[in-house]
Amino acid sequence: MQGLSLTTNEGVTLGARLYRGAGDNSKGAVLIGGAMGVRQDYYAPFAGWLASQGFDVMTFDYRGMGDSRGAGGARSLRGFDADLYSWARDYDTAIDALAGHAPDAPLYLIGHSLGAQLPGMLRNRHRVAGLLSVAAGSGYWRDNAPPLRRSILYFWYALVPVATRLFGYFPGKRLRKVGDLPRGVILQWRRWCLDPRYHVGAEGERLRSQFEQVRFPVVALSMTDDELMTERGTRVLVDCYPNAPRRIERIAPADVSAKRIGHFGFFRDQFQSSLWARSVALLQGFQLPKETTA
Repeated sequence: MQGLSLTTNEGVTLGARLYRGAGDNSKGAVLIGGAMGVRQDYYAPFAGWLASQGFDVMTFDYRGMGDSRGAGGARSLRGFDADLYSWARDYDTAIDALAGHAPDAPLYLIGHSLGAQLPGMLRNRHRVAGLLSVAAGSGYWRDNAPPLRRSILYFWYALVPVATRLFGYFPGKRLRKVGDLPRGVILQWRRWCLDPRYHVGAEGERLRSQFEQVRFPVVALSMTDDELMTERGTRVLVDCYPNAPRRIERIAPADVSAKRIGHFGFFRDQFQSSLWARSVALLQGFQLPKETTA
């Protein structure tokens, strides 16, 4: 693993990590886009394993998060300027960097939750050969899983506005909710999650048009025991990519001889021979029918 510092077009420094693929011939380049509030450290075991299978792999932290937060993670988020459009630009920067390291390899995205919601916002979507979506869906509150839905309106209408106003950012770590997030990120995400069509509804025609321009194939892995996302939410998200070949694969814990997968379990190393191996097969065979099968 090689630690990298990337610089966005706006001059923002991002922390990233490159895992060089084993062997002489790369099977492809893979960028892992993380979930909301999840540091790239979480994906390190999976990224390292994927590299051992012959892929060049990169992870990164969105601005204000993890290794992109400042020296030692000490930079305060109070007044930190970032929103979800900014994070999409960070995604673009990481794609450009990975393409520079593996210029001749097809470039794939593995998006965990938020990491599969942002690719329609990319400026360099033409570089992407396919998106593997993991445990991702619309964040619209009515599409949340039932346990989350019971408390989510309190979260969006009381906790988020009050805590963000008091602290100047969302102190999620202190509240044990999501993680610390920049003010612009949490408030924009709130707007998305209160709209039935999520981001393409909240942002309007401009964003819908961007998603309509996506042509790379999308495969969405949806976990039957996901405590945050429902199958309906996943369908809403993949349909935000209306002109992309797309399909959903539902996975139950029993399918992989496990008691639980949930929203975060895919990236645990207990699934090397099952879910991880399945991801390699999907990356290598990104051949989807043109018609929608979701």
